[in-house]
Amino acid sequence: MATPPSLINLCFGALKTQILYGNDDGILEGIYELPVELFDGLLNQLPALALHKLQLLIRPSETLNNFHFESDASGNGRKRARCDKFDIAWKTLFYSRWPELVKHLKETSLSRKHVLECETICDWKQKYWELHLQNCFDAVAERAMLPSFKGCVGEVKIPGQLIKVIGYEEPAKGSMHQFSRFHDHCQEFGCYVRFLRLQNIFCNTEALCLLAKSKLKGLLLRRISSDMHLDGLRMILNQNRETITSLEFVNCKISLAFLETICCTLAMEGKQMHGVKHFAVKASKFSEANLDSLPPQLISFLSSRSLQSLSLSDDQIGRNFAKSTFTALLDASSALSILELSDNNISGWLSDFHCNSSSQALSLCETSKSLKSLRVLNLRGNNLRKNDMEDLRCALIHMPVLETLDLADNYIEDDGIKCLIPYFVKSSEHFTLANLNLKNCELSCNGVTELLEVLIALNYHLISLSLADNALGSQIAPLLGDLMHTSIKSLDIRDIGLGSSGFLELRINMPNVVKLISIDISENRGGIQAAEFLEELISRAPELVEVYAGYNLMPPESLKIIYSALKIAKGTLQRIELLGNQKLWQADHVSALSEFQRHGEPIVLIPSSTFQDGPYDDDP
Repeated sequence: MATPPSLINLCFGALKTQILYGNDDGILEGIYELPVELFDGLLNQLPALALHKLQLLIRPSETLNNFHFESDASGNGRKRARCDKFDIAWKTLFYSRWPELVKHLKETSLSRKHVLECETICDWKQKYWELHLQNCFDAVAERAMLPSFKGCVGEVKIPGQLIKVIGYEEPAKGSMHQFSRFHDHCQEFGCYVRFLRLQNIFCNTEALCLLAKSKLKGLLLRRISSDMHLDGLRMILNQNRETITSLEFVNCKISLAFLETICCTLAMEGKQMHGVKHFAVKASKFSEANLDSLPPQLISFLSSRSLQSLSLSDDQIGRNFAKSTFTALLDASSALSILELSDNNISGWLSDFHCNSSSQALSLCETSKSLKSLRVLNLRGNNLRKNDMEDLRCALIHMPVLETLDLADNYIEDDGIKCLIPYFVKSSEHFTLANLNLKNCELSCNGVTELLEVLIALNYHLISLSLADNALGSQIAPLLGDLMHTSIKSLDIRDIGLGSSGFLELRINMPNVVKLISIDISENRGGIQAAEFLEELISRAPELVEVYAGYNLMPPESLKIIYSALKIAKGTLQRIELLGNQKLWQADHVSALSEFQRHGEPIVLIPSSTFQDGPYDDDP
């Protein structure tokens, strides 16, 4: 027999119904006079829509002056604003509705050095309704993009699940509150939207009205491809011109005339500037592949002191577009902090910076043109080769505070990386470059040995280095061990061919105290030696947070070694990934690993027994 509800829960249920569907504001205002225990208990049981309606009735004086007293163990009173309880309730609702999003943000927080986005939110109610309305936009887009759709998007019915999750059900007859249509949600919650992803179907006059209450700071646009879309987008941007700071286009058809229109729309009246800080065009197609120069409005846009990051990724912009963009930024001594030109075919784009000697390159640092604020340069996947590295060495002199250089997925080979060594020698005087990505650059042990010897000899202050997916072999292991004597915090040596002998050399050469926070040693066929390396590393790296060691042919007895290391670890470890080592599920210590958890989740990830009949790692 089910336990009957308590009287207090019945009262809470009646109040919830009154808040959702009633019209007596006097009763609702009287809720604020409830004792603190009853008030807090009610908030904990209210769905989002009820919490929203109740909070709308709070008087300004309540926000500032209506405090209640709580007693701590010592009997001392402490003040706390009752309105703070609402923020706690909104945070609880956010976490319960989107647990996978919260979990993903936690897992992708690199080495936990970056603060989790959701933990920095100061207005949980705003973030809740913003994400709810984004869910509504996505659901309506699925319906409105069907060929059979006709009519107004504002009249589209919101899926029942999205209505039910906020606490709204079919109201009693005569209720004035309706939330079945998309228009209703925009009218009620549009004022909370700051960042939004929009499909092209929303670039029209109707969407302009639906977003009339919004003060957009960021927009991500998808599949903009016609003049009609551009006209609608121009109206939306004009409506939010004073607040927009971030603009991103994905899977769009872009032309220079398109960009000119956007730049003109965003320009402040009477000023040669705009308020956009972040501008991106990704996975889109440019009509002009081999332009000779950029139009004046686009140059003015790129030259604005407000622009902090620019991304042209996977657009196949070509060398001339990249060259013109970089020249415009350099000529204006742009205040840009992040420049991404990844996944394009721009080999030769820096040919104007070619110089005949390293001394000539270093002398360029005296010139007036400079990207003095540039801290991140991402050139991943651009078909760059040795000659490009010679030109890049000369161009890097114009970036005196560069911290991150990403050259992954380029065919630069050993000769290419050797071209950059004079730059590392010169920049070591200021220790600005901290993060270097050389993943999948067709490097061999010869080229990387020369690079590491220079970096170690100079005591270069690298924080993170990736050499992943280069065939380096076990011969590189002693130098990697020596590298751990430096200030390196993050090391990615995935799939470099270390083997068992390489891991043994790493153990021999690494210092007694390792400063690493994150390391990836996956796909190196290390066997038991990989586990023994981890044992030594865990005991010597008090700040270690993340370890990736998958696909290393580890035998079952490896888990006993890792378990012993974890028993004496300092407690900072948050993730040890051992996936792909399929024999580990047979180990005796599998169940014992469950004692190592963080926020209720295991920190050691091992293969499931469901893979027991599959192939073992990359064995035939």
